[in-house]
Amino acid sequence: MSEGNINALEEDQFFKTRLEKLEQLRRRGLDPFSVEKYCRTHCLDAVRQYFEQLEGQTVRVAGRIVAIRAMGRATFMHIEDASGRLQVYFRQDELGPDMYEVLELLDIGDFIGVEGKVFRTRTGEVTVAVSQYTPLVKALRPPPLGKQRGEKEWGGLADIETRYRQRYLDLMANPEVRQVFITRSRIVSAVRRFYDQRGYLEVETPVLQAVAGGAAARPFITHHNALDHDFHLRISLELYLKRLLVGGFEKVYEIGRCFRNEGISVRHNPEYTLLESYEAYANLEDIMELVEDLFAYVAQEVIGSLEIPYGNHVLNFRKPWPRVKLLEAIEENTGVKPGEFETLESAKAAGERLGLPMDQEYSVGGIIEKILERFVQPTLIQPTFVVDYPIETSPLAKKRADNPRLVRRFEAYIAGQEVGNAFSEINDPLDQRERFIAQARLRAAGDAEAHPMDEDFLRALEYGMPPAGGLGIGIDRMVMVLTNQDSIRDVILFPQMRPEKH
Repeated sequence: MSEGNINALEEDQFFKTRLEKLEQLRRRGLDPFSVEKYCRTHCLDAVRQYFEQLEGQTVRVAGRIVAIRAMGRATFMHIEDASGRLQVYFRQDELGPDMYEVLELLDIGDFIGVEGKVFRTRTGEVTVAVSQYTPLVKALRPPPLGKQRGEKEWGGLADIETRYRQRYLDLMANPEVRQVFITRSRIVSAVRRFYDQRGYLEVETPVLQAVAGGAAARPFITHHNALDHDFHLRISLELYLKRLLVGGFEKVYEIGRCFRNEGISVRHNPEYTLLESYEAYANLEDIMELVEDLFAYVAQEVIGSLEIPYGNHVLNFRKPWPRVKLLEAIEENTGVKPGEFETLESAKAAGERLGLPMDQEYSVGGIIEKILERFVQPTLIQPTFVVDYPIETSPLAKKRADNPRLVRRFEAYIAGQEVGNAFSEINDPLDQRERFIAQARLRAAGDAEAHPMDEDFLRALEYGMPPAGGLGIGIDRMVMVLTNQDSIRDVILFPQMRPEKH
């Protein structure tokens, strides 16, 4: 019999045993699932924190049972709530034989509410001496145990597949994982405070879009039954936010879910959280300063420092961040000179010389960015701006006045990964139409990620959009660098996975 089948049988036996205990509880009139509310006086951490004031006082606390140690007529348990763990102490003399006997029907993973006086044991541990208790939930499945099977103590959960697929078990078993997601929530709140304090207006734009624009990516497609029309899940927030600049708003931002029908990796998830902001009358240098200030603000507010560990490095979020020219960085890291990107043929030759596949490359800009990703990006550990991107891969950014083959764009890199992308935005509808036409040619040549034509957006620009600076930041990657996580799945509560086979 395979190990998987053995584990399934063992789990099934645990399930049956716990069902039997549930029935015994119900026969005693202690159905845990009939309890709707339990009034607590304190969270568990507060009992420890305020022990001096609470010693000898009666408290009511509740939590999940994470450890059981029975010693004849006395039983110790540890219970856990969102604030932490606390020891509780049961004595047969205090509870009476019947209620003490009921403890045999409780298991690791069950929830319990207890009432009793606070004291400190001879070993110095803050404890509640239970005078009465209420079973609140019977866990029908046993939690993952880190020690030998059957030993009544909670353990960690290490299996990666289980951690991501059953995140609730990961959160139950690994407090450090819970802390990452608490920090993520605080990071998002700090981002909002930063923008709100600077006079930006938070807005919401459509998730379902007739034209999925604003980025180079394959969209997901869905069908709207009432309209009998196919729509795309948005890949970016950009084009609708810029429509708001046309309408008269001058500072807007949105934090929302976006979707890209692409591969999954330690830095890519098909569903992700994106921050985008747009400011009228601002340019690329203004947005650079905004990014520096944003990361410094969030790091100080949430982490408490501008120097944050990441792997073997310490990231320094003090400004100014270095500005690096893209083609110069490529030459420094690969030896490929800027002149080799004059034609598609010479650019492909350079890419092939570096060992990169070139059969699916349709533009010089695409080859430049592939070389950037492979050879330059891993070297960008400290916060850095890379500037002067090729026009072919930047259809929404203003051209450089002195070199129309390059655009007013930067990407922000931290810990070897891109965390942000920004432009001085095109507001010339004629130039924007030409860019979209050029993208259509790339799409016709086979580039599935080329930007689509968007006539409604062009019409909006024709009514006039003020000069503006725009920014996009991946919240998931921002959380990764601020919480020292090397996989995007470790900062997304429910990452996308292949469906289970039952």
